[in-house]
Amino acid sequence: MKTVRIAMWSGPRNISTAMMRAFENRPDTAVVDEPFYAAYLARTGLDHPMRDEVLASQSLDWREVAMAMGGEAPDGAAIFYQKHMTHHMLPDFGLDWAVGCRNAFLIREPEAVLASYVVKRGEVTLDDIGVVRQGELFARECERLGAAPPVVLGADVLADPPGMLAALCAALAVPFAPEMLSWPAGRRDSDGVWAPAWYDAVERSTGFEAPAARDVKPLPDDLRRIADQARPHYEALAAHKLHR
Repeated sequence: MKTVRIAMWSGPRNISTAMMRAFENRPDTAVVDEPFYAAYLARTGLDHPMRDEVLASQSLDWREVAMAMGGEAPDGAAIFYQKHMTHHMLPDFGLDWAVGCRNAFLIREPEAVLASYVVKRGEVTLDDIGVVRQGELFARECERLGAAPPVVLGADVLADPPGMLAALCAALAVPFAPEMLSWPAGRRDSDGVWAPAWYDAVERSTGFEAPAARDVKPLPDDLRRIADQARPHYEALAAHKLHR
């Protein structure tokens, strides 16, 4: 049976890990968590939380990673769900492997991304949140397909998990599975080694939950400037977002 490869392209501090949980809870799906992370850190020299552990946990050669992403799913699963961070795909990391994937794009408003990101990592740049690169990857896929690939807004999934997941599955031409709506709490063997630094909330979760109401504080000036730069790129993708 031919493997269905799904490449989900997200920036950081979205619901990307919860989406990975949802797909992993399907009986027909195997997942991989940010496979280009170590190659990205090795090439850029950036200091991220648990950098040494990340570098030791994955291949540092993007070519090896790409070959694996274009291969069979772990354990012979019918669906191979790949959680990718857009900023990990540096300009000289080849993308030919992605032609064999059903590519989708998970987006979040840049203001919310930035407010969350600085809690985990004190400094942030426009490149760190991946929205410009996400727009480039989206445009590339539009050109290849002659139409827009699936775009899903994380907030829409949280507001209506069954409706939005069904819409996403339909756009990806895979059947919706009700097992996607909930999962056991805790860590997974499939989680990246960096999970202790980033995944505290999702490890407590058992499904998609609407965020609690809270006062939204204005971004400081430095983050507001980044948000303003990111906003047009976000809006270009949001114009194509799925509806239930």
